[in-house]
Amino acid sequence: MKVAITSKGMDLEADVDPRFGRCQYFLIVDPDTMNFEGLSNESAMASGGAGPQAAQAISEKGVGAVITGNVGPNAFQALDAAGIKIYIGANGTIRDMIDKFKRGELEEAGGANVGSHSGMGGRR
Repeated sequence: MKVAITSKGMDLEADVDPRFGRCQYFLIVDPDTMNFEGLSNESAMASGGAGPQAAQAISEKGVGAVITGNVGPNAFQALDAAGIKIYIGANGTIRDMIDKFKRGELEEAGGANVGSHSGMGGRR
């Protein structure tokens, strides 16, 4: 199963971006081989709907799970509807999060853990 991780860079040593819909990049990683693909988040600067747009973009890449710091209600709903598992509370490097994922140490989200527009730095 491929995993999408919100990232501040385009390699496995990059830090996790705590925002889902407005993260800079997604790293799409195969945890078995550690092969990865970097994907720029085109919805990061959207005036609205960034979470659902980001969810659509990674869904099209065939991921089965997302690892991020936080996920808002609209993104959660879009990911859940696509059958993508969501793991929240991530911090550290992408490689660290994949290792924790493989060991089953990440928290699966039962719902959004932040409100709408939280990734916009308070702007609405």
